[in-house]
Amino acid sequence: MSNKVHPYIPNMVPEIQQEMLKEIGVNSVMELYDCIPSELQLKEDMNLPKALTEYELRRHIEEVLQKNTSTKEYLNFLGAGCWQHFIPAVCDEINQRSEFLTAYAGEPYEDHGRFQTLFEYQSLLAELVDMDVVNVPTFDWGQAAATSIRMAARITKRKKVLLAKTVAPERSKIIVNYGTPDLQFEFVDFHTDSGFINLEDLKTHLNEDVAAFYFENPSYLGFIESQGEEISKLLKTNGTLMVVGVDPISLGVLAPPSHYGADIVCGDLQPLGMHMNYSGGQAGFIATRDEIEYVQEYPSRLFGVIPTIKEGEYGFGDVAYERTSFALREKGKESVGTQTALWGITAGVYLSLMGPNGMYEVGQAIMQNSQYAAGQLNQLEGIKGSHLKSSFFKEFIVDFNETGLTVEEINQKLLHHKIFGGKDLSVEFPELGQCALYCVTEVHTKNDIDRFVQVLKEIIGK
Repeated sequence: MSNKVHPYIPNMVPEIQQEMLKEIGVNSVMELYDCIPSELQLKEDMNLPKALTEYELRRHIEEVLQKNTSTKEYLNFLGAGCWQHFIPAVCDEINQRSEFLTAYAGEPYEDHGRFQTLFEYQSLLAELVDMDVVNVPTFDWGQAAATSIRMAARITKRKKVLLAKTVAPERSKIIVNYGTPDLQFEFVDFHTDSGFINLEDLKTHLNEDVAAFYFENPSYLGFIESQGEEISKLLKTNGTLMVVGVDPISLGVLAPPSHYGADIVCGDLQPLGMHMNYSGGQAGFIATRDEIEYVQEYPSRLFGVIPTIKEGEYGFGDVAYERTSFALREKGKESVGTQTALWGITAGVYLSLMGPNGMYEVGQAIMQNSQYAAGQLNQLEGIKGSHLKSSFFKEFIVDFNETGLTVEEINQKLLHHKIFGGKDLSVEFPELGQCALYCVTEVHTKNDIDRFVQVLKEIIGK
């Protein structure tokens, strides 16, 4: 036998490969690619490095990883969609359970109580957002928001969607990408002093073609939108659905969107027991009322307690399961491509650990810490601890316009003191000038905040 090219793949042995090609009637592997246009085929050899042994590869990866600097070594005030929260040890234990961890997002080939745990997760989250129906996790908040809006468009049979300009820019891009070319998008202005949605501008955009208006509360910019009921009234007079994105960890201290008129609620599960994982610990959720026109539009799996399930009750083949739950099969309206159900199970475990008062306590701790941080920053000359006059939850805009330094310069100086500063907003929101989005959660101590304020005081030299 000739030399093997690869020790584990038999068909890479030249003689065996030639036999296989002969069997199917071709002379070379390249003949299998005749269907690919010539202009798309790579003609030259690829400049690849030499192959590594498994041991060499392990050493190489470890050396690369050692270049990273994590929040274990540095004090972190960066959020903007990936937040540092406390993760109970049991959540990590669940993440390693082979019964729940699957190679594919949706369907394992066996079940060890996985459906039951997803039912428990959806029940807990439904209670938190005070809605009736919750789906299995989507890939992230952006996908959850985009899918919610597509659902709203199908329900109303309209093609225009309004987005608040304060929606996270990356999320807006995902939403527009999902909706194009079927839907048309317009943006609604906000008040730069408070961040609140400009209701007059909203009125000018509303017409009989508008399917939904999407905004976030707390906002990407941190402030708490207090006009929910007014917005709801405007939308309902126009037959437009209200879709609200929410940070679920805020709901221990803030009213859920369903209380001020939201028709569809979505958000990110990452704060509920998931590590940041280099921004990979993301998973989204969608919640609605238990009404036929909403339930029919979910493209993802649902679980719930129904004593008697009538075949075809929801129009697409209900499936009874373990006498306690049912699953609605995917409708194929759009591809959801969910993250593994493990994230939903993790969030359910986190919520179950919090008990009857836990969400209130963690929310209260976050608000107290963030308010203290903003107050201390306000005492520094040339800095506004909160650029907006509105209330905020865990994120807030710090204004550095009067310091004579850019946010980029300040963040670089903070790194020398092992501190991750806030996100530079000068590109996404140039109208704010040199401002940064800072995040303070329950993991920050008074000493952490005091240390940061003292370092910042030294940096600005005042």
